[in-house]
Amino acid sequence: MINKLDNNYKNILISLVLASIGYFSAGFVFEETQSRLIGIVVFLVALWTNEALPLGVVSLLPIILFPAFDILSTAHTTANYSKSIIFLFLGGFLLAIAVEKIGLHKVIAHKLLSIFPPNPRGIIYALAITSAFLSSLLSNTTTALLLMPIALFLTDIVKLKIRLVLAIAYGASIGGIITPIGTPPNLILMGFLQDNHLETLTFVAWMFKTIPLACIMLIVVPFILSIGLSDVAIEKQIDENRKLDKNQEKLLKILGLLILVLVVNSFFKFSEAGILLSFGLSMMLPKIGFLEWEDSKNIPFNIMFLFGAGFSIASAFSGTGLAQAISELLLGLTQLNPIILILIVAAMITFTTEVTSNTALISIALPIIYSLGIASNIDTNIILMVATICASYAFMLPIATPPNAIAMSSKVLTIKYMASYGIVFNILGVLLTTAIAVVWW
Repeated sequence: MINKLDNNYKNILISLVLASIGYFSAGFVFEETQSRLIGIVVFLVALWTNEALPLGVVSLLPIILFPAFDILSTAHTTANYSKSIIFLFLGGFLLAIAVEKIGLHKVIAHKLLSIFPPNPRGIIYALAITSAFLSSLLSNTTTALLLMPIALFLTDIVKLKIRLVLAIAYGASIGGIITPIGTPPNLILMGFLQDNHLETLTFVAWMFKTIPLACIMLIVVPFILSIGLSDVAIEKQIDENRKLDKNQEKLLKILGLLILVLVVNSFFKFSEAGILLSFGLSMMLPKIGFLEWEDSKNIPFNIMFLFGAGFSIASAFSGTGLAQAISELLLGLTQLNPIILILIVAAMITFTTEVTSNTALISIALPIIYSLGIASNIDTNIILMVATICASYAFMLPIATPPNAIAMSSKVLTIKYMASYGIVFNILGVLLTTAIAVVWW
């Protein structure tokens, strides 16, 4: 215990040193307030990565640090912790808890095992492909929430459980780019194209562009995740009774209704957060739901705080003018070869979104990228598409995309472990997206 405390103090000190380096280095390029923001972001990312403090504690620090360093007021900072997507998470977590409580995930797991080879590689591919397919129709957040109990049930071997959790999270992010409704950044791009009177993409045209990239990622990512598991078996015994009981049948019908509502809502654009929260809270209703208030202790509030921190950082980027300052720096890159410029944009978005929500980032970044495309005579639709996809193809940190955060809520995964795989897939995503943009688009 003493050694752990000493190590935590050491990691906090390291985080402070890195923050100081980030602050003083930024001072050569950015204004004072912007430099302070960069230092704070470096501090937060370091603490998230080295786990010197609990995830939820670090995620609440912006409420203290931003006002203290005159970045954002307390009111402006705390407002970011009540964004609608956070309540979407709350509703989804309640549904996931209900699925696990009545054992519906066990029945679904059995069906998966009957279709795919019952070995680690087969199940990793099964979960990744299923997650990607559902994410192309539903939001990747909803998909990851609904599938996560299956991964946690299938095995008690921690090494395998971690890979299954990551397969769902990464599969959801990969599949989310396939259709315009798969993830919020896609919808933000469609709105941006309309607002700026640019050529918009039909549903089919979008899929024609994205399916090759998603298919390659779905071949490579599960394969890498399954390396080193040849000696591991799926040891969990699944109930021989394959039939659904009454409660499982009822919940399956509720989930089917939810999916139908979400698909229909993709055309009507009602609040998805309101829909998910309504279905989640219905799990508490007598004779309809399956949860009691005591079950709410299983809600991972630290993940909800994490997204509040991400939105706060994005708000600070905009409020301090740091986003605009970065865009002005990028305009100096317009003389580069178009392929190199696309590669830089892909890498910049991928690694920047690791420290803020992809929805918030792409809202800030699209006008910047659009100006960059015009100044460099690159097809603006192509470079905007690259930026949008790479906002979802960030795999290192839980704050980057909702599926990553949901993977962390499983409590079997450390940020360091996620980052070790994530950096490989980040680089892979950047290179493949750039290659597809140049060759296919």
